[in-house]
Amino acid sequence: MRFGIAVFPGTWSDRDCAHAVQLDGHDAVMLWHKDRSLQGVDCVILPGGFSYGDYLRTGAVARFAPLMESVQEFAAGGGLVWGICNGFQVLCEAHMLPGALVRNGSLQFRCEPSWLRVETTGTAYTSGLRLGQVLQIPVSHGEGRYVADPATLDLLEEQRRVAFRYVAPDGSAVGAASPNGSLRDIAGVVNEGRNVLGMMPHPERACEPLLGSADGMELFRSVAASLARTATFA
Repeated sequence: MRFGIAVFPGTWSDRDCAHAVQLDGHDAVMLWHKDRSLQGVDCVILPGGFSYGDYLRTGAVARFAPLMESVQEFAAGGGLVWGICNGFQVLCEAHMLPGALVRNGSLQFRCEPSWLRVETTGTAYTSGLRLGQVLQIPVSHGEGRYVADPATLDLLEEQRRVAFRYVAPDGSAVGAASPNGSLRDIAGVVNEGRNVLGMMPHPERACEPLLGSADGMELFRSVAASLARTATFA
């Protein structure tokens, strides 16, 4: 499989994502922000960082990059687009996902382990996981608090489009230990087509035991397995 990894000025998780992809035996293709070609990739990853310095708002400038026009067309055609941290912010700014990411409730930059509960297995990103499974995946952000109006939040819940929720290590409610104060403890959501995922935690930083957790690799494997099934039956 070929994973395309977007590179904006200020991106810094691109090589980490490439490492995770290559660990699982797949090709990592770097996609420069000024280019329009996606080079025939099977999945596009918008990685973490500070795209264009996060001027104006996080992700607000990156949404206008030439590459993003191609990414939006790719997603509209059913292609897999995966936004991680800053990538999630870009997807919200581009209106590819609902809601917004705002300053952490603590007003602090938080870089620490977090625990996510799998809330749906009905996506390419989570089909290889178990419903209710708890993953240890770190966060690293200052503007990671997910917010949306009540009607949007209710719709996300009703359509099972909340992919991950912050929880305590035992899977119970995270409460005051939330890393950012996201509404309803939401850590990741998908679009209506379920082919676009945005999540704040960094699975590429949890892809091998040396990093403290290899749980993040399960997402990369899930995507690859889903793509393989699609190719088999296409």
